[in-house]
Amino acid sequence: MKKIILFICAAILLQLSAFSQSSLAPLTVEKIMRDPSWIGTSPSSAQWNVWGDSLFFMWNPDKNLSDSLYFITLKNSAPQKANYNIKNNFVAAQEVVFNADRTAYTYSKGGDIFYVFVKTKKAIRVTATIQSESNPVFSFNDKRVVYTSDNNLYSWNINTGETEQLTNLVAGNKPSDKKSTGDKEAEWMKKDQLSYLEVLNERKQKKDAEDAWNAAHKKNELTPVYTSGRNIFSFTIDGSGRYISYRLFKRAEGSKNTIIPDFVTESGYTEDIRGRTKVGAEQGTTELYFYDREKDTVYNMSVKGLPGIDVIPSFLKDYFSDSILKKENRTRAVSFSEAKWSPAGSKAFFEISSLDHKDRWLMLWEGPSNKSKLIDKQQDDAWISGPNISSRATGWIDNETVWYQSETSGYSHVYVQHINSGKTTQLTKGNYEVQRAMLSNDKKTFYLQTNEVHPGEQQLYSLNIASGKTEKLTAATGANDVSISPDEKKLAILYSYATKPWELYLQDNKAGAAAQQITNKAASAEFLSYPWRDPEVIRFPARDGAMVYARLYKPANATPGKPAVVFVHGAGYLQNAHKWWSNYFREFMFNNMLADNGYYVLDIDYRASAGYGSKWRTGIYRFMGGKDLDDQEDGIKYLVKNYGVNEQKIGMYGGSYGGFITLMAMFTKPDLVAAGAALRPVTDWANYNHGYTSNILNQPFEDSIAYRRSSPIYHAAGLKNHLLICHGMVDVNVHYQDVVKLTQRLIELHKDNWELASYPMEDHGFKEPSSWTDEYKRIFKLFETVLK
Repeated sequence: MKKIILFICAAILLQLSAFSQSSLAPLTVEKIMRDPSWIGTSPSSAQWNVWGDSLFFMWNPDKNLSDSLYFITLKNSAPQKANYNIKNNFVAAQEVVFNADRTAYTYSKGGDIFYVFVKTKKAIRVTATIQSESNPVFSFNDKRVVYTSDNNLYSWNINTGETEQLTNLVAGNKPSDKKSTGDKEAEWMKKDQLSYLEVLNERKQKKDAEDAWNAAHKKNELTPVYTSGRNIFSFTIDGSGRYISYRLFKRAEGSKNTIIPDFVTESGYTEDIRGRTKVGAEQGTTELYFYDREKDTVYNMSVKGLPGIDVIPSFLKDYFSDSILKKENRTRAVSFSEAKWSPAGSKAFFEISSLDHKDRWLMLWEGPSNKSKLIDKQQDDAWISGPNISSRATGWIDNETVWYQSETSGYSHVYVQHINSGKTTQLTKGNYEVQRAMLSNDKKTFYLQTNEVHPGEQQLYSLNIASGKTEKLTAATGANDVSISPDEKKLAILYSYATKPWELYLQDNKAGAAAQQITNKAASAEFLSYPWRDPEVIRFPARDGAMVYARLYKPANATPGKPAVVFVHGAGYLQNAHKWWSNYFREFMFNNMLADNGYYVLDIDYRASAGYGSKWRTGIYRFMGGKDLDDQEDGIKYLVKNYGVNEQKIGMYGGSYGGFITLMAMFTKPDLVAAGAALRPVTDWANYNHGYTSNILNQPFEDSIAYRRSSPIYHAAGLKNHLLICHGMVDVNVHYQDVVKLTQRLIELHKDNWELASYPMEDHGFKEPSSWTDEYKRIFKLFETVLK
């Protein structure tokens, strides 16, 4: 009998062992959605110190309440926790500004300015005040440190220690210089008193003489410049100290902010959270000024005569005839970037962007002549954007050459222009994106992070500007997020793969050099005990001939009937069909769980996703829920054709933009999915913010067609199959108001195959494991009930 019992126990143990090692290892919603620290802990925010001998990063290997600052040195690669003194004295390399020959640097810390000699490492505290000083730079041919304080510029003379105020911007309006006419009776009385009272008359004459002497001998004063209700920001100064640029920002007046009620509070009362404005609200405006200190003259940068400044956006042709549009004479509103000065000074490089997002002008201003020149103009009937397409990715290579990034070719690439000849050279070319560009210290090399190898990979390259020769510096498949040491000899790499969370590596700045792993806590033993699927990155054809990338999770044993689920990533402009550790790590694990339970899972980089160039990015212009939803449908057809998936057993889920697409699928293509879970979805784009929405749909009062065809609330009558909606009630991004309005609409339409789960204490991104668990248990129950 004992032998029989032992035999049975051994058989059970063998079965359990085989089960735990198979693709059907136990994975539950509770396990996935609990505190994510069970996965492990990844380092983040890698930063070199200014000397380049230590690398600092945030980390939490002990699973404390929050991350702490850790560091390694080039002599000791074992991570150490930074104590108070080390943290207090840490100055990151990117926070300092060097002089031209790199013999000294300056930085701000704690609201004060510091100056350091590189050779001796001796630091001088330039300011020690209650008010805040910031943004120090070298100017006056590197003889002074110039910084901002109290909305003005000041300089500190390195040799003498003297501080001088350089600008005199004054808040408010200029006092009126009109002489008061006063009361006729009062004027007569004044003259009459002086006509016969000798002492009074003598005192007046004495005072007038003193005033005249003081006026003739007064200290030279800076001419006040009055801001007239505008905010001052963004001072820059040229290398000679003669020219200063600054911007003034005028806030929009009358824009109404939203209110988000917070029902569950410590006080027991409902409290209001002041939210953002909605799309179409009046926007603030910026102005750019140049101040010539030598001439004591201020120049306002005008857009008059700017090529294309008065062009009427093409979408308005849907509303007005050509004859009416020709009569329109309006100069479009713009914003100005910060001005960047040439190394020798006197020439400023800056960006102008139209507030309707359709035009970008790169401009040059020359100090002595007060003349501006167009360097490059970019235009898109949809909107200008893309990776690294901003004023941050612009600058000077030498006194005659500027660089910038542009999507003119269809992908974000690096360009240089010789400003005298006007000759422009495209340094990088191809159907890939330059996602980050960093200029070397000697300005002879670019370091470029690109997805040239594959849209779902990120690698670092060096590009010799003179020869055009490139070298691939990183090698590991996945994402390599690199921080280069100040001397450019070392690479700190935050690396991850689809099934491997981020770890920190150190590598020599050479092609083919081996990368040394520094941290090893990103994956816990418990996390590693599960055989995570490495989702296959596939491509399938869309109906318009484009090739769509997606992640595919395949079940080891498909459920009879072959159900499938489509996961739709959020943010719209975001990439998830890639080879690195996803920000959607919960969904990655949930997709594994779905595959464990017999589902095929497809995660699509639909139209407008990041990583695929400008045409892909703008594919949803004026119609969200158009091509992006077509891509979901074409992905489902791919599953049906290639894996025999049952087209009657399709589910869909996603949050934010993914929730929006789920609603559009169920409302406008009611037979496409049998069950959908829309999490924190936008239901009416007129409720969303201006910066994101006006790019894609213009403004509601100008382009109502785009809003009506893109907003699910107008299509709710099409709901046919089973819908779950989940939304946090204190969501300050996609407001709970969206789902309240949709709820009312579904009630009025007499729909009864939907449900709403509300989360009273959750924002857009949930915080509490209990909320995550509740939400995903509901999603799983929906799919299990409807699709099986």
